[in-house]
Amino acid sequence: MGRTSTFLLSAAATVLAGTMPALSAWQPQKPIEFVATAGPGGGTDNLARAVQNIITKHKLTEQPIVVVNKGGGSGAEGYVYGKASSGDPYKVIFGTSNAWQQPLVSKVAFNYTDLTPIAAMAQDEFLLWVKQDAPYKNAGDYLKAAASGEFKMGGAQSKDTDEVLTRMIEKAGKVKLTYIPFKSGAETAVQLAGGHLDSHVNNPSESLGQWRGGTQRPLCVFSPKRLPQGPKVTASEGWSDVPTCIEQGLDIKQYEQPRTVWLPGKVTPDQAAFYVDLMKKVQATPEWKDYIEKTSQVDTFLTGAEFDKFIKEDLEHVKQVAGEQGWLVK
Repeated sequence: MGRTSTFLLSAAATVLAGTMPALSAWQPQKPIEFVATAGPGGGTDNLARAVQNIITKHKLTEQPIVVVNKGGGSGAEGYVYGKASSGDPYKVIFGTSNAWQQPLVSKVAFNYTDLTPIAAMAQDEFLLWVKQDAPYKNAGDYLKAAASGEFKMGGAQSKDTDEVLTRMIEKAGKVKLTYIPFKSGAETAVQLAGGHLDSHVNNPSESLGQWRGGTQRPLCVFSPKRLPQGPKVTASEGWSDVPTCIEQGLDIKQYEQPRTVWLPGKVTPDQAAFYVDLMKKVQATPEWKDYIEKTSQVDTFLTGAEFDKFIKEDLEHVKQVAGEQGWLVK
């Protein structure tokens, strides 16, 4: 072979190396399981299924994806399952801040450090919901009524984000609320529609259908400003029409919940990097933008050091509330 041929072959190899993926980059070789750490219909389940649908539609991986619900023990079932799957990159766990909050307040068989953090993909808002025919027109009316006797407040899971917010409402509003936990926000919405509760603090996506169907309505949103303009939910109202709780005299300026994605512990850096990249691709699609708009969430993406910093700061906040309630595990 002449020197010219050798040069051309070397040049071609260089070009191919720049266009083809590195041989060491990990790719899944079998079906992937998305584990939702909540019951069907809740915000965590909705996220897992939205991501599954986007990946499938855009063929972001060649492998099929199945969603399974493991919401027992206030989501601990799913995290323990992830811990037991150490080293398995085919189990992707979808959760919230309960991944690090729950071990703080409950004796569970996992810690968030048993898992590999991939990303926080969105921040979900909370609203105070009542039945459609409830007499309260605003949060002030609600608090006055709650002060006259024990109100039943529903929420997804116990000693989790919904109950933490409930205890904050008690403190800010100087009222006593009986908190009743359910497996998911969807189940909580059904209980309010049936008249078994006086209120709940669901995320927008968890009670979208009930608001549209006229069985319940939001009084206020726990945000420093009203939610962004978007499509109407009912014939006359959308999320941007919901007043902030601060506007209505309930002094809780902001309360949000991150939507998080994890792998089991002891996966390789290449495997974790694949899923970080996959979730970034999901967020770049129009379907993700539509999901964020319809559920009235805040689009975000925290990974690596930023995600770790967020977790540590949130843990300090929750320790304060949990300490006041006597929930801290000793």
